[in-house]
Amino acid sequence: MKLSNKIKNQWQYHVMLLPGVILTFIFCYIPLYGLIMAFQNYNPGTGFSSPWVGLDNFKFLFNQPTFVRTIWNTLFISALKLILGIIVPLFFAVLLNEMISQRLKRFFQTLIYIPNFLSWVIVAGVLMDLLSKDGAINQIFGMIGLPAINFLGSDKLFPWTMIISDVWKGFGFGTVVYLAALAGIDPGLYESAILDGATRLQKIKSITIPLLKPTIVLMLVLSLGNVLNAGFDQIYNLYSPSVYQTGDIIDTYVYRLGFQQAQYSIGAAVGLFKSVISCVLVLASYVMADKFAKYKVF
Repeated sequence: MKLSNKIKNQWQYHVMLLPGVILTFIFCYIPLYGLIMAFQNYNPGTGFSSPWVGLDNFKFLFNQPTFVRTIWNTLFISALKLILGIIVPLFFAVLLNEMISQRLKRFFQTLIYIPNFLSWVIVAGVLMDLLSKDGAINQIFGMIGLPAINFLGSDKLFPWTMIISDVWKGFGFGTVVYLAALAGIDPGLYESAILDGATRLQKIKSITIPLLKPTIVLMLVLSLGNVLNAGFDQIYNLYSPSVYQTGDIIDTYVYRLGFQQAQYSIGAAVGLFKSVISCVLVLASYVMADKFAKYKVF
């Protein structure tokens, strides 16, 4: 009865949600039927009536050294992006919070937040101009007598280039989140610390960081579900065959298999594998968020 009365009193909100629910069902749930391709030897000519092969596509995948290497590349790039994506915003948020001039604080906050609004297509173009062999960075190196560095063509440097550029582009958003958390700290705690003779570093160590721990834990555990998403749009726009050894991730591997090589069944199998692992990680992150940060999504 309570649920019925609630729906009756709030029917306008449910009507507003209806278009979004319908579109989500059409574009997110109906296509799930296509996952059966992962268990077939799919042929576009016969469609979903293609021969059933069971788990043969998955067995083939796990016997491929390139697929195992791709999983490692994905985990390596994602893990470092996640860790630095926590540390760097926290560091800058604390620095901005310690600034006395509110005008400078707003200026720097806006400046570091701007890259978050740019698409990777635009940023990739800028990075290519800066980091290519004849780009601006290498021209500066040449002027001071240093050898040119192939940032985007070296399999050793490419993952680090992706990690650093991703952190640079996105840390502004995390900084804003931490600044919002810092705004909720009682100023009286800092005033008491000043009366006790605490220095700035002591205030940061004893007040700021401990009170930010719930937010840090929350940001960390809610990012776990994206561990297998190493950034397709970033890497696709910047990588080349010369860096497949260390720069190829699961999403780019699926793209090449499914669209460029027309191995639809293998591509679907890789995508399904990634989706199942990501779903488990998302559920685990919700449990951890509730346990460590007392945050419930549902």
